[in-house]
Amino acid sequence: MNTRRHVHEEHFETTPERLFAILHTPSAIRDWWGVARAVVLAQPGGIWAAAWGTDEDDPDYLTVASIAEFDPPRRMLLRDYRYRAKSGPLPFQADFVTEFSVRADGEGALLRVVQDGFPAGREADAFFAGCRQGWRDTFAGIRRHLA
Repeated sequence: MNTRRHVHEEHFETTPERLFAILHTPSAIRDWWGVARAVVLAQPGGIWAAAWGTDEDDPDYLTVASIAEFDPPRRMLLRDYRYRAKSGPLPFQADFVTEFSVRADGEGALLRVVQDGFPAGREADAFFAGCRQGWRDTFAGIRRHLA
């Protein structure tokens, strides 16, 4: 399958250790991503899960991924995503992989996110564009959380 990927990176005025920690700490994820619940088993083979909505038994949106690689404070790789949305399934098949990498950058740290596996066809255009904006919003939430 022909796929495309989205890359977003920004500099943050914090240490690589602190920046990496908020990527896998449930209370931090709830704050910077605005989720109702987060569960993370932060280790290779662990899970990374987040749910939105007020009804714990029937969330509006749920995403769960396996942590394929976990190398604090440098890299976390998520794959084997499972999604559930009240609005229905995605209008395409995809095998998403998301890589978070953190490195020292001057007096702070650089966070880079690569989200791969978007189908190249038009059926995924709206979702791809939404994710592009979503990462901008997510990084703004991270910046707010760190402030």
